[in-house]
Amino acid sequence: MILDAHGHVGTWPDFLIPDPTAGGLVAAMDRIGVTAMGISHLLAVGPDAGRGNRLALEIAERHPGRFGVWQVYNPHHRTPLSLDGVWGVKLHPDVHQCRLDDPRYDPVWELGLPVLSHGQTDSPWSDPEQFATVAARHPDVPILMGHTGLWPSGFARAARLVAGHPNVFLEVCGSKSTGRWIARLASLAGAERVVFGSDACFLDLRIGYGRVALAPLAPADRALIQGGNLARILGPRLP
Repeated sequence: MILDAHGHVGTWPDFLIPDPTAGGLVAAMDRIGVTAMGISHLLAVGPDAGRGNRLALEIAERHPGRFGVWQVYNPHHRTPLSLDGVWGVKLHPDVHQCRLDDPRYDPVWELGLPVLSHGQTDSPWSDPEQFATVAARHPDVPILMGHTGLWPSGFARAARLVAGHPNVFLEVCGSKSTGRWIARLASLAGAERVVFGSDACFLDLRIGYGRVALAPLAPADRALIQGGNLARILGPRLP
């Protein structure tokens, strides 16, 4: 089973996305063998979280079993959140310019659902150190650090910072990621703490999965990273 933790649908104003559609994602998923992908709508990440979340839910309904929804929370608008029919909550502290450890995110942590947040080393909004802070405050909330901090110069530091927080998982999508880095993160943090994500439709799903498929990993570790860990995190929320 291959599960992609980090996907999107829709367009973004300053990033070329050749095919922003759910249909395009499904075609690529079928070709590669991806069972399901967690998506947030880029309209929700950007100007309208409420409408974007509704569009993402409609897409999931049109493609049963293929998409789980990460509902986006905008801390400035206090976006309404649901417990039902979603994988969890998506946060983007850098787009919303609100630190991950800011109290304005408290409604998210109180919900108790899995959280996928953009992470970016040296960002004032989403540095991996902030993941350690919120993980200590909310040890029962599974937290996926998107991009493992984004920059390779910070990958090992990200793993070290969250080593003592078993509720934080390193999600590995990003154009700077490599198969060797994925294997090294599995060695540093344990394969049970690393999760595959592609960032499609921003990035090419084929390349994203290829990094995991060809990484120098033991078969059991690859199975955990490409789907087993996310299945364990989501439990009955998995379609």
